Amino acid sequence: VQVEESGGGLVQAGGSLRLSCVVSGNTFRTTSIAWYRQVPGKEREGISCIRRSGSVTGYIDSVKGRFTISRDNAKNTVYLQMNSLKPEDTAVYYCAAKSSDSCLGSFGSWGQGTQVTVSS
Repeated sequence: VQVEESGGGLVQAGGSLRLSCVVSGNTFRTTSIAWYRQVPGKEREGISCIRRSGSVTGYIDSVKGRFTISRDNAKNTVYLQMNSLKPEDTAVYYCAAKSSDSCLGSFGSWGQGTQVTVSS
């Protein structure tokens, strides 16, 4: 399984971005996908996860009400819609995939990451 993120960039505080995560192959429907982010010098943190069934685990407190994860099985793509962005959202954003309906535990396939920079 190959995973590729896109959609990052530079945006002003209060703006929006939509990240995309494309999963190659014909196993997308059996794959749960998570979004993570990492700031240099800090641990990677999980933002949210969407199961292969389509259910969402929830969101970390810092993004609740602003970020939304969704999936389009026809396009083998998971999205992370990010609204009302704040400078503290600046990070490299990664998506990760695994062939399971559980978002618990480790993910076997990771993308290279996409940089999101929010200016104040």
